[in-house]
Amino acid sequence: MCDMIILSFDFGTTNIGVAVGQELTHTANALTSIRSKNGVPNWYQIKKIIEQWKPKYIIVGLPLNIDGTNQNITIKARKFAKSLQKMSINVKLHDERLSTVEAKSILFQKGGFKSLTKNNIDSFSAVLILESWFLNKNKL
Repeated sequence: MCDMIILSFDFGTTNIGVAVGQELTHTANALTSIRSKNGVPNWYQIKKIIEQWKPKYIIVGLPLNIDGTNQNITIKARKFAKSLQKMSINVKLHDERLSTVEAKSILFQKGGFKSLTKNNIDSFSAVLILESWFLNKNKL
């Protein structure tokens, strides 16, 4: 694809939200949610998405507590990001505090309870992570 394409992942132990964005326009769109089994991502699906989009970067949401400290899932998200780096792609971690809460709120406003499916929440959280990264990348 284009060197302006960026993927983002909202890592979770049962689902991983995926979004794609355009660096030029600083916009992002939800792609899908990938199931994990016993905390292990479906690497085949992830590789297919990466091969399809050929991103310049991958942004992985870093789940932190409100006070900025690590939670149990923080270590797993870092391991996930390291595994992505082994695919020779530039991976960046980005603070994702409250992205799921914000995603649920926005989705509910747009479509009510029907829009609050796990797939929608996870993939839209990935959108919010990427859009937040776009807004803050020059400050980092």
